[in-house]
Amino acid sequence: MSKGRGGGFRSAISGRYVTAKHGKASPNTTLRESAGPSGGSGSHYRSAISGRYVTTAHGKASPNTTVKEN
Repeated sequence: MSKGRGGGFRSAISGRYVTAKHGKASPNTTLRESAGPSGGSGSHYRSAISGRYVTTAHGKASPNTTVKEN
């Protein structure tokens, strides 16, 4: 799957883009891609379960259910 601006799904475990079918079948370990937080720079972590941004400490402590976004 391409990484275009329209979004897509990414695995929280491997960080790779996956098909929409896989993303919908595995909602707790895949993340729907969207634009990052505005005004921020650097890396951010987002929960694959809720889709919300989480603290760096939580992101590092939960590598299989969070995704690091640059």
